[in-house]
Amino acid sequence: MVSSIPVSILMGTVLGFLTGLGTGGGSLLILWLTLVLGMEAPLARSINLMFFIPAAVASTIIRWRRGGIPWKKIWLPALSGCICAAVFALAGSVMDTKWLEGIFGVLLIFTGIRELRYRKQN
Repeated sequence: MVSSIPVSILMGTVLGFLTGLGTGGGSLLILWLTLVLGMEAPLARSINLMFFIPAAVASTIIRWRRGGIPWKKIWLPALSGCICAAVFALAGSVMDTKWLEGIFGVLLIFTGIRELRYRKQN
C-alpha cells in the first residue's frame, strides 16, 4: 500500500503530538508504517527510534520548563530505562526476533493492565 506525502506528514504530526503526550504514538507509528505503507518491520522500528528520540527530547524540555519534571523522583527510572534499552538493543542483534516480540507483548499487556488499574494517590 502507498500513501501520499501530505497524508504521511499529517500522520507524522499527529503521532508526534501523541508521542509528546506519552500516549503511545511510537507504537501507532510502527502500525502506520507496516500496515498502511507496507514497510518491513525492522525498517519501521528503526524509523520509530529516529522519530521517538527528538519527540522525547522536545517534550522533556517543555515539561521541565513548566516545572512538571521532579528530577529527584525520575533519575533512577530514567537511568534504568536507558540501561535496559541498551541491553535489549544488543540482545535484539543476537536473539531471535520472535522472543523479543513475545517479551514486548508481555510488557504491553502488563503496562495496559497497570494503566487500567491506576488510581491517583493523595
